Amino acid sequence: MPNLLSINAYHYVRGGADVCYFEHAALFERQGWGASYFSMHHDENLPSPDSSYFAENIDYHKPGPKLQKLLHAGRIVYSFEARGKIGALLDSRRIDIAHVHNIYHHQSPSILAELKRRGIPTVMTAHDLKIACPNNKMMNRTGVCERCKGGKVWNVARFRCVQDSTAASTLIAIESAVHKALDLYQRNLDRIVTPSRFYRDKLIEWGWDADKIVHIPNFMPSLPQVEPTPGGDYLLYFGRLAPEKGVATLVRAAAISGIPVVVAGTGPEEAALLRLIAELDAPVRLVGFQKGDALWRWVDGARAVVLPSEWYENGPMSTIEAFARGKPLLGAAIGGIPELIVPGETGWSFPSGDAAALAAAMGRVLATSEGELGRMATATRRFASTEFAPSTYYERIEKLYAGLGVSADRSAR
Repeated sequence: MPNLLSINAYHYVRGGADVCYFEHAALFERQGWGASYFSMHHDENLPSPDSSYFAENIDYHKPGPKLQKLLHAGRIVYSFEARGKIGALLDSRRIDIAHVHNIYHHQSPSILAELKRRGIPTVMTAHDLKIACPNNKMMNRTGVCERCKGGKVWNVARFRCVQDSTAASTLIAIESAVHKALDLYQRNLDRIVTPSRFYRDKLIEWGWDADKIVHIPNFMPSLPQVEPTPGGDYLLYFGRLAPEKGVATLVRAAAISGIPVVVAGTGPEEAALLRLIAELDAPVRLVGFQKGDALWRWVDGARAVVLPSEWYENGPMSTIEAFARGKPLLGAAIGGIPELIVPGETGWSFPSGDAAALAAAMGRVLATSEGELGRMATATRRFASTEFAPSTYYERIEKLYAGLGVSADRSAR
């Protein structure tokens, strides 16, 4: 069986991309593939026999001497250290194919050049839009932004797109300019996997070769064995409390409609949201970060989940998890969210950022009978168990790998 090298900035779960990194590798290992890993050293990393090859831990937010900061800035653009470390790992064993998740500032695309030099087919899952937009998500403090299209990366500095900081934004503008000039992503990646069709179309629109990009949704490791509970007297948002998530718009819609909303999560917008709730006397309850059974109790008790995003979401797995428990989605019509909504079957949609339209849609959800919600629960569970099943994902990715000369029956070299 072939050997798969999985690559990610972090070797612990820090966000959705990290979950995919681990689950992807585990799925292929269960199918008999060899498993190797390349990441960055970090105190929270899970144990790995490959950790001696991991790249140095770089914390860009940690204070330090100016020379050290300059060295770190250079590694954002091109890390010779990371390239040398992955080269040592590749010297130690046969690797047939590499699958890259989020690398960007920590390992840099220098490692892609090393994989290419050795003739190892390399696939990247685009968990965000970094390979097109310097700021990852085509959004800044002014809202959705596509000013860098066509290589105009100086706009990231002009509009302070990174942390609203001139220094950070200028550094990332330089990084992006160098990467584009050297063509480090386009030249060294064999295929890009996009979890949403929207991301595939957007990358092509920004100049990526359509033949290199394949739409393959992420997968749920297992379907929960629970009976759906149609009904409930509140709507639920669960996720990060950040400006791009549109939770402030949800609070305003709740104030307009008078329909109760529960918000589960934490983030930089929490204090501002609490002030807005008090100011509008909105029927919104913040219950903090929830996980495991505590989170699922909130999901099971909700009439529907709501995703009021105001940026180009990819394929949010939180929605699929709710679908698997029989809960429909009230989602903003932006990014990859509409791909999850079959009107009247898996959910409802509304224009992103429009509090009045969201309030009206919330009223439609509340007016939906429990019998109809039961029928929708069947549809959402069917959707989750087919389109996002591990077997479906494995079949699609294995076919992609086979097209690059690597399959379960034979390796590339």
